[in-house]
This record gives sequence, structure tokens and C-alpha cells, in this order.
Amino acid sequence: MNFDLPAEHRMIRDQVREFCEEEIAPIAQEIEEEHRFPEEVFEQLGELDMMGVPVSEEYGGLGGDQLMYALVTEELGRVSGGIGLSYAAHVSLGSKPIELFGTDEQKEEWLRPLAGGEGMGAWALTEPGSGSDASDMDTTAERDGDEWVLNGTKQFITNANVANSVLVKAVTDPDAGYDGISTFIVDPENDDGFEVTTVWDKMGLNSSPTCEIQLDDVRIPEDRLLGEEGEGWTQTMKTLEGGRISIAALSTGLAQGAYEAAKEYSGEREQFGEPISSFDAVRDMVVDMHRKTERARLLTHKAATRYDDGEDVTRASALAKLDASEAAREVAEDAVQVHGGYGYTTDFPPQRFYRDAKLMEIGEGTSEIQHLIIGRQLGL
Repeated sequence: MNFDLPAEHRMIRDQVREFCEEEIAPIAQEIEEEHRFPEEVFEQLGELDMMGVPVSEEYGGLGGDQLMYALVTEELGRVSGGIGLSYAAHVSLGSKPIELFGTDEQKEEWLRPLAGGEGMGAWALTEPGSGSDASDMDTTAERDGDEWVLNGTKQFITNANVANSVLVKAVTDPDAGYDGISTFIVDPENDDGFEVTTVWDKMGLNSSPTCEIQLDDVRIPEDRLLGEEGEGWTQTMKTLEGGRISIAALSTGLAQGAYEAAKEYSGEREQFGEPISSFDAVRDMVVDMHRKTERARLLTHKAATRYDDGEDVTRASALAKLDASEAAREVAEDAVQVHGGYGYTTDFPPQRFYRDAKLMEIGEGTSEIQHLIIGRQLGL
């Protein structure tokens, strides 16, 4: 299923796969139906040292690379898209930017507990009116003495109601355009004026909380500015490159889970005295599911490897995210079809993969935005 993975990467993948089969798969449908964030699963992932896979050991992480992180994210997505999404948001959006842009003191105070599995991270960029233009934001941060005062609303924020820290993007200079955006570390538990106003019911991924948050005169000390003032948009672009790889990995996991379910069912289900996998129409559908999943995986691993080599990954990450997200939806839809009427019931997992997969084409930049990015990279 994977080519030339280093031994350590294979070991981590296999360890997480075993955990997923034993601890997550039995409750995957249950937590989705209950709209329940499974804290116990993330505590166990912390005990396995998986909550900070690509974070340096110096700050409590595993010290792995982007490829290792992609493998873990894929394995989680293979059994639960919701758990995979909250995990990816915690690592790539809530934790990694602190390592990339934070001071040593910020890393010690805010990154260490996230990487060590003692808390969850979140990242607040999107606003109710911003859509695909994430830079169009109304949230502001104004300096008042040795404090910053934040005001605004953030929308569709993963993990916000379970997070121990949230990285909030806000406008610090309204006249500076992209250079007028900064990033702040907000403590939801102790910073007055931070409120989760909505936890959305969604089409899928309901074990992963998606929230609206209100910032009402949230006062934070000046040392909560992440990086330099005005660097927020540059940080966002760097963060999203890694984030797109993680969504590609999650999408690959969803596709793999749907493909495996369809392959198993088609070999067991009999019609006219033989397994339906022997019929050309079903066999060809399952083969195409396998092909799309493998293609998504290869593109994801290529992007992750380029990231680890320090190369520019703008095109590679967008291409992986675009292809894998569409593959996840297509493979999941075909898995429902292979199962027939059973595929439409919650007794079988394809319906969950199908609903979960759709967000992959929306979050971290829609498919249309990925086309735009790739087109620019190609000089079109």
C-alpha cells in the first residue's frame, strides 16, 4: 500500500492502525450519531505520543516529519473522519504554527502541552462573511498599553469548544492590507470575553466540533502576539501549505476506508449464486476505487516528502488536496452504490464516509481555489 517507507514510519503507521481498529472503529458510528467529541480517544493518542508527531522532541513532540504525520492522519481518517479532522486541526493548525513562528517562551507555555497530549489546539481564521477570501476579515486587535484588545466573530472553527489555546487572526493595521494582519494566542478558559456561541450540526463529521466564536473586548498580554505584528498573513500561507497536505492525507484515509468496506462487502454479498465482485460492473467499480485511492496517496506522499525536503510545496500541496478530496467523495459514493440499499443505512460505514468526504472539498480552500492556485503555479 505504501512504497519505500522508512522502517520508523511503517512502525508508527502500524501502531496507529492497530489502535484505530481496537479503540476507534467500534465507536465511530456511535460518536457521530451522538455528536460527541471523544476526549478519551485523544487522551489515548497523547499516551501514544501521537498528538505532536511533527513537533520537535524539545517541546514534547515526537520529532517526526510531515510524511509521518500524514500517515497518522490517514489511518485516523480510515476509521473516523471526525477524529481525523480534529486531530489534523490540532496538529497542523493549532500546534505547528507555534513551533514555526513562536518564541521559546511561547513554545514552552503553549506548544508543550499541545504536543504532549495535555490539551487541544485550534486556529481561527474564517469569518462569517469572508468565504474563500480569508484575508477579508473584520476581527480587530488594538493595542492598549501593554495589552491587545480583540473584537470580532470567527466562523467554522474546528475544536474551539474543546481547545486549550486558539490562534486567532486579527487586523492590527486596517490600512496595510495583507501586511496588516497578525496572529494572537488566546486562552479560551481564562481570557474574559471569549465565547463559543454556536456548535454547528453538520452533514457529517459531527464528532468533530465546528464552532462560531465571539471575541468581545478580549484582553491579552502583548507576549501573546505570535511572531511579529503584520506577519499573520505570511504565517497563514505557510500554515495552509501544511494544512492542505493533512487534508489530503485525511481524504486518502476516507477513501481507503470506503474502498475497503466495498471490497469486503462485494466479496461476501452473493447474487445469482456468486459474489457480486465477480460481476463486471461491480468489479470495475471497486478497481477504480482502488486506483483513485492509490493516486491520492502517492500525490499526498509526494507533497509531504517535498515539504520535509524544504522545497516549495504550493503546487504539490494544492494538487494533492484537490485530487485526494475529490477521490474521497467519489470513492465513498461508489462504496454506497456497491452496498446497494444497505449502503444507505447506518449499519454500514459507507454513508458516513460519504457525508464526511464532502467537507474535504470545502475546508482548507475549496476545490475551486485549488484550481486557481495550481493554475497560477503553471503560469496560466
